[in-house]
Amino acid sequence: MTSIEKANNLLVDLHVKYIQSLDTKKDDLEYWFTEHLRLSGVYWGLTALDLLKNVNMLNREDVVKYVVSCGFGGHIGHDPHLTHTLYAVQILVIEDALDSVNTEKIIEYVKSRQDPQTGAFTGDEWEEIDTRFSYCAISCLSLLKRLDAIDVKKAIEFIMLCKNFDGGFGNTPGAESHAVFCCVGALAIVNSLHLVDADLLGWWLCERQLKNGGLNGRPEKLEDDPESGGIADRPGDMVDVFHTLFGIAGLSLLGYPDLKSVDPVYCLPKYVVQRIGLAERYHV
Repeated sequence: MTSIEKANNLLVDLHVKYIQSLDTKKDDLEYWFTEHLRLSGVYWGLTALDLLKNVNMLNREDVVKYVVSCGFGGHIGHDPHLTHTLYAVQILVIEDALDSVNTEKIIEYVKSRQDPQTGAFTGDEWEEIDTRFSYCAISCLSLLKRLDAIDVKKAIEFIMLCKNFDGGFGNTPGAESHAVFCCVGALAIVNSLHLVDADLLGWWLCERQLKNGGLNGRPEKLEDDPESGGIADRPGDMVDVFHTLFGIAGLSLLGYPDLKSVDPVYCLPKYVVQRIGLAERYHV
């Protein structure tokens, strides 16, 4: 196979091996420096494997046991955080193992992170506000079918305060447009896509594409590493499991052959979202 043919083919076996190898590099300093991303990596890797039709390549029992041991944190013994709480729920939904945790405690934790005055969500006890956390809270409670636990109206109002003149959304009111996926995704879940200026936002998104096909602020055009698997943010960079997932998810949305369909709102395999009885929150 030529280098051009390799670049145009999704090297599934190598991607699977790359994801499986992530927890075996304990001699690497980077492994210990990224301990706070351990649970995140499980979500990114497991979801990528599922889209590649290889979800069973990670042992289900080991995955569920690890997630439960993390509580609401990014790794065993780490402080709880809203982002990691969502990742934990997403993993357990994929593995059909929500019965392994006390979902009422999860709901109470997510609820406790909302500011009753502004509707915004803080990530943890240090109270950083970010629309990414709004998405985490709304997505998490939607997967648990308990959006009634928060003030959805206030949450929407805060997100709309972060809408900018260019149609995009910022992390906080007045911040540059960047948190578009999180804001649009959250609005989609709570049936409020009508609040998005689709034409204006569409132009903003179109303008993110560069001459080489990539998107600034997002992963560039898919570029496999033909030796070790994994996908990087742009050609020539080191591969990582985050960009591996979103590269594969992007290909799924584009209809790349032999991939499972991804739900673009929850960033989960579409069959998983359908299995738990959630309707599509968007129109193609």
